[in-house]
Amino acid sequence: MRRSCGRTVALLLALVLLAACGSSSQRGERGQAPVPSTTTVAPTPSTMPPSTATTPAPDPALARVGDAGQAIVVTAERYGTTTATLTAYQREGDGWRRAFGPWTARLGTRGLAPAGEKREGDGRTPSGVYGFDFFFGVAPDPGVKFPYRPVTSRIVWDDDPASPLYNTWVDLDRQQAGAEPEPMFVRPAYDHGAVIAYNTDRTPGLGSAIFLHVSNGGPTAGCVSLPAGQLVEILRWMDPGRSPRIVLGVA
Repeated sequence: MRRSCGRTVALLLALVLLAACGSSSQRGERGQAPVPSTTTVAPTPSTMPPSTATTPAPDPALARVGDAGQAIVVTAERYGTTTATLTAYQREGDGWRRAFGPWTARLGTRGLAPAGEKREGDGRTPSGVYGFDFFFGVAPDPGVKFPYRPVTSRIVWDDDPASPLYNTWVDLDRQQAGAEPEPMFVRPAYDHGAVIAYNTDRTPGLGSAIFLHVSNGGPTAGCVSLPAGQLVEILRWMDPGRSPRIVLGVA
């Protein structure tokens, strides 16, 4: 009887131990919560969440350039200041991409003239939106897409309101300019330049010889200027097929 009871007790103990082992094994494989990993895994490109970065709103001045594919926006803080911020944009699809800048440009000795108030010899850069005519320079063509005219000592710009050639490029070997025309063989300012198509009707007295040209470090006589390296980048970039425009105004 004792031997039978002992066997019974031993059998019961074995069954209890077996059940405990099975239960422990199940908890280890399925019942235990996994230990959180401390390693961060970067999502693959296909699972990356959409970027939350915002693209700055385009410059409001771009709404003024019509169907132009390139735009140069020159913005002064106020009328009268001789410095401005210049930024170039290129249209891509339905939007605009910044191509160059923001850079510091120089304006006339009396800053920007309010719209319609530019006058000959007033030292102000005209406000408004304008295209470009041709490029020019005392230095050789740096590789531009616009027509490029070489400047010699015989080239002047007629800024005489009483002259029939007012606000035009004049080769003195072929034509007679008005009184005291502006010399174009000027370095470094006219090493490279672009004619801004201002006062293309050549209305006497409204201003002439408005260029985008090389800066000499100070204000201009009514043009817009940039350091030589920046200017050449802009000139090479401009494409007549994309009808570039320049917007001149205050913030």
